[in-house]
Amino acid sequence: MLFIIYLLIGALALIAYYYHRTVTYWKNRGVPQETPHPFYGNLVGFRAYRVMHDIMIEYYNKYRSSGYPFVGFNFMHRRSAFIIDSKLAKNILIKDFTNFADRGQFHNERDDPLTGHLFNLDGKRWKEMRQKLSPTFTSGKMKFMFPTVIKVSEEFIKVMFEHVPAQTGGTVIEIKDLMARFTTDVIGTCAFGIECNTLRTPESDFRTMATKAFTELRHGSLITAFMFSFPKLAAKLGVRSTPEDVHQFFMNLVQDTIAYREKEKIKRNDFMEMLIELKQTGSFTLDSGEVVHGLTVGELAAQVFVFYLAGFETSSSTMTYALYELSQHQDIQDKLRIEISNVMQQHDNKISYESIKAMRYLDQVINETLRLYTLVPHLERKALNDYVVPGRPDMVIEKDTVVMIPACAYHRDEDLYPSPDVFDPERFSPEMVAARDSVEWLPFGDGPRNCVGMRFGQMQTRIGLAQLIRNFKFTVCDKTEMPLKFNPKSFVLGTIGGIYVRVERV
Repeated sequence: MLFIIYLLIGALALIAYYYHRTVTYWKNRGVPQETPHPFYGNLVGFRAYRVMHDIMIEYYNKYRSSGYPFVGFNFMHRRSAFIIDSKLAKNILIKDFTNFADRGQFHNERDDPLTGHLFNLDGKRWKEMRQKLSPTFTSGKMKFMFPTVIKVSEEFIKVMFEHVPAQTGGTVIEIKDLMARFTTDVIGTCAFGIECNTLRTPESDFRTMATKAFTELRHGSLITAFMFSFPKLAAKLGVRSTPEDVHQFFMNLVQDTIAYREKEKIKRNDFMEMLIELKQTGSFTLDSGEVVHGLTVGELAAQVFVFYLAGFETSSSTMTYALYELSQHQDIQDKLRIEISNVMQQHDNKISYESIKAMRYLDQVINETLRLYTLVPHLERKALNDYVVPGRPDMVIEKDTVVMIPACAYHRDEDLYPSPDVFDPERFSPEMVAARDSVEWLPFGDGPRNCVGMRFGQMQTRIGLAQLIRNFKFTVCDKTEMPLKFNPKSFVLGTIGGIYVRVERV
């Protein structure tokens, strides 16, 4: 009994020491920080009543005039450098990338293979996977998948016409669900070669599992906090993060799809086909002389999983928020419709790869939507070695410190974007973009670790919006909620409930 008491006292003493060291870490180095909560750190209210975006923006605004290039921040129990100065962010993402190449995210390929995807991997494993996947997202490969996306978009417009009869007054439609059904069918077809048909049958396993992956946790808050705070230790202990039914669904789907295609020798114009080719390649030698091995089934499943999740949720949300803003700004919507009409007249009234690329104002609308509704609130990197901040020898980001770049806060900074809460696509005119540093707009990240699927996401969003604005007019209605209420449980910027607008045929 005495031994147990001493053991408990020792354990409590270690916990107290660790907590004290964590709380005073930045203070002892002369770096400002809000006093962190013993359990949540500086994330008090996250997933309970506050969205991550609000936490990031509030913290940034508190310190953006402090003169410090970064301030302290605790992500749960994980010490982090919260980057205030966008020039320092650019160094981290681009110039000094080699020291910040890792994200330091939890992943456990052995016990939880779906976590071993490109977004989570670090070090040599990330570099190899990036080199394998980058060729699958070139312009040539996008042209390869373009007809598939067009086919789904044509079905999308047919469904819309069924929802919106040719009558005066239009129809009130919940667009969030409809956009998600469109992108689910696009990604399901391009990633798995499966016609999900959620446009006509909304309740599909694809939709259910994707939603679970974004909003549900496998464990309670205590173990989840442990995974966030100590990702390497959690992986060594065999902790898993993917909900079991999500894991089983996607692993079985990928294994069955691979087996069927290889047996029947089926070839398709989709992402899965490119990954199967990588799996069958075995090993190959890069120009540098480095030998890279093909994909295992587990690695392939992880890449398809993240491609599906990222492409489904981000593109559907972008389209939804764009339509929500266009419903409130008829002048912008009219200007966009005129551009789409003019470009299509120059391309035989067909939506082609070339005509979509020529819709410059459409790009501006999408880019401004991504600024105002930054889906992923911040970027994370990890210092591989001690890093002295350029021009500030008194400030050092020590090895293994997580770096947080609050993209959503940059996007709402009035010094970078005057009247930041106003929807204004002119911010992304060629002249304005040329005058602005690239790191001040970060929906896809920047540098060597930017979003590898950016081209695909942009392509399906452009096609979807071009088809919709060409055929329909969107306006606010009595059910349009202003302002929107965001869901604190969602890992990306998602709303509570649906988004309703009035839709009329053009």
